[in-house]
Formats: sequence, structure tokens, C-alpha cells
Amino acid sequence: MRFALIWSEVGQGLRRNVSMVISVILVTFISLTFVGAAALLQLQIGQMKNYWYDRAQVAVYLCNGTVGSEACASGGATEEQVAAVKAQLESPTLAPLVDKYYYESQDDAYAKFAEQFKGNSLVDYVTPDLLNQAFWINLKDPSQSDVIQESFAGLAGVDSVVDQRRFLDQIFTVLNTASITAIGIAVVMLIAASLLISTTIRLSAFSRRRELGIMRLVGASNRFIQTPFILEGMFASLVGSLLAGAVVVGVVQFFVQGYLAESQLGFSFVSLQDALLVVPVLVVVGVLLAGLSAQLAIRRHLRV
Repeated sequence: MRFALIWSEVGQGLRRNVSMVISVILVTFISLTFVGAAALLQLQIGQMKNYWYDRAQVAVYLCNGTVGSEACASGGATEEQVAAVKAQLESPTLAPLVDKYYYESQDDAYAKFAEQFKGNSLVDYVTPDLLNQAFWINLKDPSQSDVIQESFAGLAGVDSVVDQRRFLDQIFTVLNTASITAIGIAVVMLIAASLLISTTIRLSAFSRRRELGIMRLVGASNRFIQTPFILEGMFASLVGSLLAGAVVVGVVQFFVQGYLAESQLGFSFVSLQDALLVVPVLVVVGVLLAGLSAQLAIRRHLRV
């Protein structure tokens, strides 16, 4: 096979269809950027889950005697009831499950509340007696929080038992929905890129129908005829894939690591190494999609 002739045909085809080639590059670039964003978002969700789930606490809120509830019909928790909760945490049943715990008084809860809502007028209307005493518990295995909830359910002086993982699950559900949405948009854009590549190849083949006819007459094989068109589609898609990879790397380097990571939000973000792992995937997906679409298009055209 004469490679010089094939590459000359590729260059000629690219020059004849510059506008279509640019369209393929842009559509591939946009679609694979969504693919890269979805992949990085999944990596970020995984890192956040590992970080926050290990640090998620179970809060045992005690009755405060001011804000009533069904569990606190008898009033605020007494010192004996507080001691009973502490004894339960240190019992042979629960102690092996508990990594550490600490007691938070109403004054401690108010100080934390005032710090979190500093500058908010709400602080002026809240007093320590409106807040609950609580035991904050870190478990060795956060998935065993149900044991803590069952142990303190109905215990005198206990208002409620709250597992922070429940709130984390809601956040991660939203993030997963965003990731799935990005994947859905990427799939639609990839389909559009595939159709555009097919159209570009068929137009290119139609504009060179006389040359193709001559090549067939002189005995050129179908493989020799098809190869330049396939390479045209793969080249355009390769450029779009590399542009998408560059954007993904740039966003991680300059926005995620350069801005978010320096904000010291308390957990790790996806790194440049993660982005560099995603780039080859984008290139492979883009080039394979283009090669397959171009091959199907030129085969269909040659059978017509």
C-alpha cells in the first residue's frame, strides 16, 4: 500500500471540506468535554464520599425542656439521664463500635451556632436554652449507625438520634444526578458527532466520485479506497479530543487546584494526575468513534 498517496488523499480531502472538518472538531470537542467533566465529577464524588463518610458523626440530642417533642414530654434531660446515655456509650455492647465521642452542652452548642451564623440576625433571637445538649459520636464503621439509633431509641431524656450520613446521601444524590446529566448530554453530542462525521465522509466521497471510479477501474482495493476517508474522520476527531483533554486539564489545574483547593474547604479535590488519566480515555473514545463512523459511511457510499 502506497502510504504517500494515501496521505496526499487525506490532505486533499481535508482541504476540500474545511468547514465540515471544523464542525466535526467542534462537536467532538464539546461532547468529549462533557464526557471528561462527568468522569472527573465521579472521581470527585468518590473522594468526597471516602472523606466525609469516614468523618460522619451520629448525634444523640437530649431533651432541652424548652422546645417540646413527643419524646420529651417529661421535660429536659436530667443529670442522671445524661449519665445514663454516657454509660450506654461506654457499655460492652457499644464501646467496641465507638471510635470516640464527646459531650456538647447547651452553651457549647450556642457558641458553635453563633460562630456558624456570625453576622446573621438569627443569632439575636436564639438563646442557649433553645438548643439541645448532645453526644457527638464517631464510629469505627459508619455503616453501623443503625445500632446506635436502635440503642438510644426511646431512652429517657433522648430527643432524637441523627445520622449525618443521611444528609450526605442527599448531597451526593444531587451530584450524581448532575454527573448523569452530563453523561446524557455527552451521549447526545457524541451521536451528533458520529452523524456529522458520516455526512462529512459521504460528501467528501461524492466530491471525489470521478477519482474513485478511476481507482476502481485500475483495480484499487476497497481497503485502499476507504483508508483516506477513515483517516480524515479520525484526524478531525483526534484534534477535537485533544482540545477537550486540554480543557479538562486546564480546568483541573487552574480552577480546581488553583482556586478551590487553596480555599481550604477541608477535603481533597481531583488532581492533575486524575485529569491526565482521563485524557487518554477521551482520545481513544473520540478516535474510535470517528473511525467506526467513517468506515460505515464510506462502505455505504461505495455500495451505492
